[in-house]
Amino acid sequence: MKTYGSFESPLGRLIVVADGDALRGVHFVGQKYAPPIDHDWRENPECRPVRESIEQLAEYFAGVRRDFTLPLALDGTAFQREVWKALLSVRYGETLSYSELAERAGYPGCARAAGAANGRNPIAIIVPCHRIIGADGSLTGYAGGLERKRALLELESRKAQLGLALAT
Repeated sequence: MKTYGSFESPLGRLIVVADGDALRGVHFVGQKYAPPIDHDWRENPECRPVRESIEQLAEYFAGVRRDFTLPLALDGTAFQREVWKALLSVRYGETLSYSELAERAGYPGCARAAGAANGRNPIAIIVPCHRIIGADGSLTGYAGGLERKRALLELESRKAQLGLALAT
């Protein structure tokens, strides 16, 4: 049975969905491809994976978390799962083009297909699909909206620069 909770992020309300011990979804309310809350789902923000996801998302938005340590259950085709796995290798503050993402996923030359899989990522922010940009550096497609994508990249850029300044 899927359980869920919500989190009021600085960029809008997020729905966090878990099944058993694993996180299955993080969606902005109203985002493209977000599944509706099903009548079989149970609201339980204290369920361990939901609670831990919300805690880690709050830390991320506060600028104190760069990496998430959550068990993930990514449901999709084999190709989608490879792309999402490659997304997990994109570090905080880093961006890649769609062609670079396709290459990391083991599918060089499949930038469009990688872009489509990126857009269907069921676990926003934690599986960092917002870090993928156009080859020319432009912001393109984000199921949660380009303003949110821009804000997420700016958050990471500011914190990454601050971390570099503190390290020197």
